[in-house]
Amino acid sequence: MTDQEEQISRATAQAHPNIALVKYWGKADTGRNLPATGSLSLTLGALHTQTTVARGAADSLLVNGMPRPDMAARLFRFLDSAFPDRPALSIDTQNDFPTAAGLASSASGFAAAVCAVDGLLQSAHSQHRLAQLAGGGSGSAARSLYGGIVRLDAPSVENDDIRLQPLADPSDWPLEVMAAVIDEGPKAVGSTEGMERTRATSPYYPVWIDSHARDLDVATDAVAKRDFAALAEVTEHSFFKMHAVMMSSQPALLYWLPASVGVVRAVADLRSRGLPACCTMDAGPQVKVVTTPDAAADIADALAEVDGVQRIIRSGLGGAPVVNLER
Repeated sequence: MTDQEEQISRATAQAHPNIALVKYWGKADTGRNLPATGSLSLTLGALHTQTTVARGAADSLLVNGMPRPDMAARLFRFLDSAFPDRPALSIDTQNDFPTAAGLASSASGFAAAVCAVDGLLQSAHSQHRLAQLAGGGSGSAARSLYGGIVRLDAPSVENDDIRLQPLADPSDWPLEVMAAVIDEGPKAVGSTEGMERTRATSPYYPVWIDSHARDLDVATDAVAKRDFAALAEVTEHSFFKMHAVMMSSQPALLYWLPASVGVVRAVADLRSRGLPACCTMDAGPQVKVVTTPDAAADIADALAEVDGVQRIIRSGLGGAPVVNLER
């Protein structure tokens, strides 16, 4: 421990979750948590995880003010790998949105934890290196190290690690996202377990992997051209394919609830009436709807009327994590 490290008493990082429009589902290397597919995501500015880290007598974790031994075991194993010489850490993390409910709390959580520990220890890792480290905890967390619209390429034969490319800053294409919250409780089957079940048992998993590169390129081109209709089409294509391969697992993974179907149908109706909108879902019943700022208010009002929707979280695009150090 250096004198410079002694000067930092604690570090606080704030990171945003992200939603993938071109989906990631499945791992190429479970041990290193490397994704089997690339992805393209939006960083959500209205939601955040705030994580404060200090040295402690022993490792401890509070999540939204409560001890979470299950989450602590996973987090501290990950930190042992990411920061091998770390001291014991006291970690306090707060989410301002539902945790473990399909709203990417693991993405913002691992991104915030990596940035806070890096700040506390003054490791001075680059943004890309922090993204690679965060991805070791949660595959989607790597994308939360960047703002706006982000492309992640999975490992290839030539490159055995992820590669990230910011495609647009939040101000470059100010899209908006509405999250229709349907059930705020934790999901019954976590993403990692679900991915492994799908890889091992779905007969459609190889097709999902093989068809993915084209979706990623189509979406990247749509972002470059600011072509919302093209982005909406590939977003829903990727979303439905991912849930189809989930449902074809054995036993089936079915994260949908009746209100999820209601929101998806409502979005199709809104689009038929000329409003720019597309929907996507992750491993959870919440439906995220992407639109443009001029249509956001009308779409939010329509989604709030769907039976079973508890509330609407509206968000523009957010930036990279912010870290504050206390001496």
